[in-house]
Amino acid sequence: MKYDFNRVIDRRGTRSYKWDQSEKLFGEQDILPLWVADMDFESPAAVKDALLRRIQEGVYGYSVPSDSYKEAIVKWYARRHDWEISPEWIADSPGIVTTLSLSVELFTNPGDAVILQSPVYYPFYDVVKMNDRQVVSNPLLLKDGHYEMDYDQLEGLMKDGAKLLLLCNPHNPGGRVWSREELLRLGELCLEHGVTVISDEIHCDLALPGHKHIPFASLSPELADITLTALAATKTFNLPGLQTSYIVASNPQLRRKFEQRIKALSLHMSSFFAPEAVEAAYNEGEEWLDGLLEHTAGNAEYAVAYLQEHLPQVKPMMPEGTYLLWVDCRGLGLDIPSLKNLMYREAKVAFNEGSVYGPEGEGHLRINLACPRSILEEALERFSRAAATHLSS
Repeated sequence: MKYDFNRVIDRRGTRSYKWDQSEKLFGEQDILPLWVADMDFESPAAVKDALLRRIQEGVYGYSVPSDSYKEAIVKWYARRHDWEISPEWIADSPGIVTTLSLSVELFTNPGDAVILQSPVYYPFYDVVKMNDRQVVSNPLLLKDGHYEMDYDQLEGLMKDGAKLLLLCNPHNPGGRVWSREELLRLGELCLEHGVTVISDEIHCDLALPGHKHIPFASLSPELADITLTALAATKTFNLPGLQTSYIVASNPQLRRKFEQRIKALSLHMSSFFAPEAVEAAYNEGEEWLDGLLEHTAGNAEYAVAYLQEHLPQVKPMMPEGTYLLWVDCRGLGLDIPSLKNLMYREAKVAFNEGSVYGPEGEGHLRINLACPRSILEEALERFSRAAATHLSS
């Protein structure tokens, strides 16, 4: 392969959120971390080259956005997702969670109900509760080994007055790439009941082979009009430390309200480095991404097969997208503290413990597959060996 995703890069001592906090967070220094969703791979060479050129300018002053940056975004979504967007629909935001939080603040009132489809990425709960809004849950249904939406229960929440839905598309942690039919049915309910949709599509580029991401706002002009889409190149190309994202909203009222709040908080200035990285990634990183998806799919298949053979008491959910593996560990018979103890103390691995994704996640673990195969192998061996010892005792 042109890109070696199995090369092990030592990230310790680099102020890595993932690798340099093991003792502080988990009580053990020699933890193997497969938790927070960043990758253990170098970004595309074009990204590094673009950043180096920017560094070499030597004067790091205030910056303005460029037309070529937005043009790269527009062409990317047309090419990869068959989504035609206009440059004026795009507005920068410091991060996806910032976008979610500001949207809850802007498009609801204190005490209002906000719909989440649990289990779901844990900051979804934070941005609702910390804005003094009420979480109303539309739990996903487990059918045939993957999650589906419960439309009847969802419509009940809308009839009860919920007017904002935070959609996770593709779904984190379950790895579902929602189909066109599923999203259209969801959209019909939203239009019927006057519900605004904030669609977190940060994993949109990570649909695995055999699956295709459908941007919710691409389904119809009517759905685009009620949707603000949160997007970033950060998950796709391993750029989260650059703190960059953007929104796409064709509805000028939604977009203007968002942009005004960003400016009021003085978060509107263009980053000095990030636009160059994003532009280079979108213009020159496609071949790298295709290699990444092949590697991730291989890691997912390996992990599922390994756990089925060596620890059949757990049930991994084969992901359709993302680089995350959601594993049902309830067959181990452990409560939350015991499951953490099994990971951190006995196996010396760090996966994400599932209860933070909502009550439906209790007894589950989320494993980051975006690493060399050798690291994944060692982590699974450690965990399976420790779990087997627990089961035999």
